[in-house]
Amino acid sequence: MFAQILGETTCGIDGVQILVEVDVSNGLPNFELVGLPAMAVRESKERVKAALRNSHYPFPMTRITVNLAPADLRKEGSGLDLPIAIGLLTACRFLDAEKLADKVFIGELSLDGRIRKVSGVLSMIMDARACGAKEIFIPEANAAEGKLINDITVYTAATLTELVEHLLGKEKLEPLPKQNILQNSQHIYHVDFADVKGQLVARRALEIAAAGGHSILLVGSPGCGKTLLARRLVTILPPMTEAEALEVTKIYSIVGLLPQTDSVMLERPFRSPHHSISGSALLGGGSTPRPGEVTLSHNGVLFLDELPEFERSTLEMLRQPLEDGEVSISRVRAAMTFPSKFILCAAQNPCPCGFLGDSVKRCRCKQSEIDSYRRKISGPLMDRIDMQITLTRVDFSELRDKKPGESSAAIRERVVKARLIQQERLEPLGIHCNAQMGRSEVVKFCQLDEAAQSVMERYFNVLNLSARSHDRILKVARTIADLAGSENIEVAHLAEAIQLRMNAKE
Repeated sequence: MFAQILGETTCGIDGVQILVEVDVSNGLPNFELVGLPAMAVRESKERVKAALRNSHYPFPMTRITVNLAPADLRKEGSGLDLPIAIGLLTACRFLDAEKLADKVFIGELSLDGRIRKVSGVLSMIMDARACGAKEIFIPEANAAEGKLINDITVYTAATLTELVEHLLGKEKLEPLPKQNILQNSQHIYHVDFADVKGQLVARRALEIAAAGGHSILLVGSPGCGKTLLARRLVTILPPMTEAEALEVTKIYSIVGLLPQTDSVMLERPFRSPHHSISGSALLGGGSTPRPGEVTLSHNGVLFLDELPEFERSTLEMLRQPLEDGEVSISRVRAAMTFPSKFILCAAQNPCPCGFLGDSVKRCRCKQSEIDSYRRKISGPLMDRIDMQITLTRVDFSELRDKKPGESSAAIRERVVKARLIQQERLEPLGIHCNAQMGRSEVVKFCQLDEAAQSVMERYFNVLNLSARSHDRILKVARTIADLAGSENIEVAHLAEAIQLRMNAKE
């Protein structure tokens, strides 16, 4: 007796359809699972056997062979328990094989027959739809993700018994209603730029970073507000589009970080890893590569506090994602490419003691210590940071001023207007903001008049800028012009962009 059932697993951040082939033949009782299963999948034999027996369904005491095709793809996770169980019932002629031809099953089985939640369901549903499946059955605990995808009928079941009764036509399950992804897109943040006192240059720089998707470095003595400002950057970013929200939700679903109360990630990610993080945790890795912090920050902000305290080798790994907007990881078992379009916001002290250039406290570091501290961040990495800002100590009068500063909502309005200008200009090229422009786009959209060209040439030669620095200054200038509603990059826009890049090097 033979049966074929469709299941799904994940590979990287994408779903992959698995054909579960079940053969029940005469012979001594034996349950063989083949098709390159990982340990969690291999252990499904015992879970399936106990779940079927405790749900009072037949389990054949003969030779059972289950093949997971394609056989050359390593199968991860526990979501194949359910299709294996349904395949066994179908092979035993308890279920009709013809009625299951276009149905997909996902779920982990407990020993008593309950269907448990699995990670990555959103990616699996999207892949099942792309493969032409008409119906998909998922755990009841994953219902929130099932409501997000159109053009496929999604059912949820709490137990194996519920599912089998539905397939037999005895007690029908109700398909999940579809949810408008952006219906609750308004967020109330617990932090706001109105709380920030002083630091007008840094506030302006962060507004430009949000408007154009630019990376930024904040340099200043302890307590001047670097972390305070960085944590408010996400509050002025434009709301995510439906495509961006689905993309972020898919990533968080894969790694099992999707909040229990939310069906979709509508708030842009803000990730702040500790400086002891390993390279694999930052970039992603493992024997079968999994997303790291740069991918969890996709469409959001990656904040690296105390930048020189990170391992230099770890920081050097940021070069590719900052340049390409994606990270490629190769292992013996698989090679994966993960999206990583994020705004890098970094913060550091000017020296080991933190008080170099401070107006009140005197720096006690030796010059050799300062040089060693700064060498922890390589030139090529610094070259990829668009704006480098020095923050000064906040005066007592500014700190005690009861008048609130400009709110995040007011800043976000200007950011959204600038992004709309960029969207109209760059969307035909598949680009969303100025920071993502390549060399050809910079040449096309960042043209300078004679006066601005003269300023750029003078600073290029005086400051010994690289070609990359030249292009990044032009991109920032383009964003400043967009914020001002100007079609052309003027001398004032270019001068501000140069100043914001060189501010921390003075």
